[in-house]
Amino acid sequence: MRKRTSMALAAAVLGASLAAGGIVPATADDPGITSIEEIQGTTDASPFAGQKVTVQGVVTGAYAEGGIRGFYLQTAGSGAEISPLGSSGIFIYAPRQVSSLAVGDHVEVAGTVSEYFGLTQISASGVQQLDEPAEAVKPLAIALPASDAARERFESMVVDPQGRFTVSDNYSLNQFGEVTLAQGTSSIVPGERTLRQPTDVFAPGSAQALQLAAENEQRAIVLDDGATLNFSSASNTSVPLPYLDAQRRVTVGAAATFTDPVIMDYRYDLWRLQPTGQVTGAQDADIPVSFEQIDSGEPEDVGGNVSVGSFNVLNYFTTTGDSLEGCTYYNDRQGVPVTVRGGCDARGAATEASLKRQQSKIVAALNKFDADVVVLEEIENSARFGQDRDAALAHLVGELNAAAGENRWSYVPSPGVVRADEDVIRTAMIYQRDAVKLIGKSTILQDPAFDNARDPMAQAFQRVGGNQKTRFLVVANHFKSKGSDPKDGSANADKGDGQGAWNAARVEQATALVEFADSLKKTSNTDQILLAGDFNSYSAEDPIKVLADAGYVDLGAKADSRSYLFAGLTGSLDHVFASKPLAQKVTGQDIWNINATESIGYEYSRYNYNVTQLVTGNQYRSSDHDPVLVGLQLDKK
Repeated sequence: MRKRTSMALAAAVLGASLAAGGIVPATADDPGITSIEEIQGTTDASPFAGQKVTVQGVVTGAYAEGGIRGFYLQTAGSGAEISPLGSSGIFIYAPRQVSSLAVGDHVEVAGTVSEYFGLTQISASGVQQLDEPAEAVKPLAIALPASDAARERFESMVVDPQGRFTVSDNYSLNQFGEVTLAQGTSSIVPGERTLRQPTDVFAPGSAQALQLAAENEQRAIVLDDGATLNFSSASNTSVPLPYLDAQRRVTVGAAATFTDPVIMDYRYDLWRLQPTGQVTGAQDADIPVSFEQIDSGEPEDVGGNVSVGSFNVLNYFTTTGDSLEGCTYYNDRQGVPVTVRGGCDARGAATEASLKRQQSKIVAALNKFDADVVVLEEIENSARFGQDRDAALAHLVGELNAAAGENRWSYVPSPGVVRADEDVIRTAMIYQRDAVKLIGKSTILQDPAFDNARDPMAQAFQRVGGNQKTRFLVVANHFKSKGSDPKDGSANADKGDGQGAWNAARVEQATALVEFADSLKKTSNTDQILLAGDFNSYSAEDPIKVLADAGYVDLGAKADSRSYLFAGLTGSLDHVFASKPLAQKVTGQDIWNINATESIGYEYSRYNYNVTQLVTGNQYRSSDHDPVLVGLQLDKK
């Protein structure tokens, strides 16, 4: 692990040998020296681009390893105030010289100025250490500006970020060592600290949705790791992941508090905060920020005497890839298959060992979830592999009961008739036998609207010891996804309004679902209905409006968290809707943030991808969706 170079920076600040004051340009003593401020200028491109220059300054960040291959230089004595001439810092590309430098060194650099994908830099032809003392650089305490132009004024300078920061994206942490932070709170969605999916709040294409999208861009900043490594590359898997280990999580929604100065950087088309040296590890001495550790040990108490939830089990297949012909795989860092990549119908674990790792997480999560009825999505349709349709479902229930130490769980059997061309994944339901009992048999909707999705499955339940008034109907759903844009100009092509592709199909599915639920009221003898599952639609999108217009109440919308993270934006694709008669009996709701908010590095699919082992048998990242839970008070009268 690296020595904390920010300590050297702090020592340089405290050990300043010149009187405190404003910026002292190096040109005052040597007319052959150009100030960094002049080179940076006041626009997004240097007026010296293509020219050879000589500059002097103090090294504020050095990166001999990890791919950056250079160092940051800042005008001696700068940082206490903002220069009107331009940024006082600049990046020096110096792959041959950087290894001999340390933060706090006073150096002279000769080289050529260029704009490297938006970052002003000097490619060094020579670097000379200076003996004379230099006034220390002072980290500039600022609230991060929102616009590119305002951030440009601080490009490559040491800053001490002020204000509140919240983790808003950790998806790339496991691959590129970066975390997206959101500054402050939204001015459009009161109290929102993460970056919210616009169509989870506002009508698609509306002015408010566009305003929120613009604000999200302004609030976002990337915390980098002082490197450009791709940790999924075979050559880098032996380098410890930054910021993350099995105990220290970097959770979306967690507060991030800066404990050391960082450098305002611009790379890969994004503004970044670079630590003053490469981060390799997650210990306090290695990182410039402290992450809040959120306790998600169990869901909130939703009250009532019956609870119902929805849980996506992330392609839980008991048919492993190695039992089939033609499968290709995603492998760990030693070339051992972990998950199926393609070439066959399986979508889950590659081997029995990998399945056990996946299963241990799902079982731990479901037993802690502890809902009386659980709708499942993305479970294997075992009929596609020549087995009973419920084989994988029955296996999961057996594992749940073994872990619980009692015969607690049962599953809802499939109906006798299903469509012949079903998908390899399906919806399903499990329930706790001491809480509810089945009323009648399950029913599956076979409607053309679901030709490209998973057929809804319905089952009536009644509270154990209760009468007909405690009866309720649950319909499990998994609508068509937003991906695989047909790009053909059809109704299902992505219209660019935030709803993604196949929105028209999802609207048709929502319409068919309403008709299906209506038809079941009489046969199940209840108007107490829950529509649950993965609707692949955010809360303000068209398919959700279809259900709302039909009188169904989105219970998850009342929770203070969201079920999914995509492209750094939080929103809910997973919902539980209640008919109006049942909505009056809801006692509480929760979205249990154990999956979407956690790094994918904890997922079974990333086992042994890095020398830092992250995958354990706990509930974290048991799926990529967060489960939704509701409580109901079902009385006899």
